[in-house]
Amino acid sequence: MVKKEYHEANRISWNAATTAHNSHKVDQAKFFREGGQTLYPEEVELLGDINGRTLVHLQCNAGQDSLSLAQLGAIVTGVDISDVAIDFARTLSADSGISATFHRADVYDWLAETAATDQRFDIAFSSYGALCWLSDLRTWAKGIAAILNPGGRIVLVDFHPYVMIFDDDWSFGYDYFKQEPIAWDDGIGDYVAMSGELLAPSGYLPGEEAFVNPHPSYEFQWPISEIITAILEAGLRLTTFKEYPYFNGAKILNDMRQMDDGRVYPPEGFPTLPLTYAVAALKD
Repeated sequence: MVKKEYHEANRISWNAATTAHNSHKVDQAKFFREGGQTLYPEEVELLGDINGRTLVHLQCNAGQDSLSLAQLGAIVTGVDISDVAIDFARTLSADSGISATFHRADVYDWLAETAATDQRFDIAFSSYGALCWLSDLRTWAKGIAAILNPGGRIVLVDFHPYVMIFDDDWSFGYDYFKQEPIAWDDGIGDYVAMSGELLAPSGYLPGEEAFVNPHPSYEFQWPISEIITAILEAGLRLTTFKEYPYFNGAKILNDMRQMDDGRVYPPEGFPTLPLTYAVAALKD
């Protein structure tokens, strides 16, 4: 069941966090005008040639990845629940000269409204911290299937839900299988400040220091089995499932080891763990 009350709380929390995140990034419009990219090799490989393809970027945040997708030739529509994020994305698109269309909407509302029209897409894409904000996976997956063209694909790269069992210090703190949302009284944090230049490829600024979000947020813990089952039950055919022992760009737990290629691993001495996963599925 879709739980809009949690989505609305998250919208408010994201509005506050997005301003803090972008305060750390140097002249992003110039970065994109000069050909800058925020995509990682994993999603570029999974997406393949997207030149001329219609692509909807669901939960697009402030549009940086959306514009990177447009630079690869896709005809991009971005959708996000945050007013601040979409306002920023529209401004960044205009200032960078990279064309994309952005809609401020709850993803469930946008999927249902779009399914009632004749607009369809070749690709639906989401990445890095997307599914933990969804309150109903089956409705989400069926909504995506309804807006894809025949032969269209969903492409998803996200943080592995296994990571959600850890506290910041890598001790076990949360259930892998959990029915109720996890409430965070301190809301969405400043993960850009935590990650530094890794999440600010245009250049890092101190920006808003010691950000404290006054608005709570709510996350949903979806095991890999439920994610894949929701996609299959929506009538999509699974073509790819991969797991990776690293994060791209994000240092969101303590003592993570940053490599020269921007990949981030657990502390020294930890066994390899699934930190990121990728799924692709086809609408026949």
